Amino acid sequence: MNTSELVAGLDREIARLQKVRALLSEASTIKLPKNTRTAGRKRRKGGMSVEGRARIAAAQKARWAKLRGNAKGKG
Repeated sequence: MNTSELVAGLDREIARLQKVRALLSEASTIKLPKNTRTAGRKRRKGGMSVEGRARIAAAQKARWAKLRGNAKGKG
C-alpha cells in the first residue's frame, strides 16, 4: 500500500464516522419517556391499604398461635 491509498482509506473511514456521528446526534435529540414500562401509569403513593395490612397481620397472628399450639389464634 502506498501513501495515497492509505489517505484515501482514511478519508472513507472519516466520512463513515461522520455519518454515524450525525445519526447519533439526531437520535439524542429525540425525547423518549424515562421508563417506557410505567410511562402512562399513575403511581400509587400509599402502598398497601389499611384493610390489607390488617388481613396480613391477622393471618400472621394465626400462624404464630398455631405454632404455639393455640388453635384459635388468640393470646
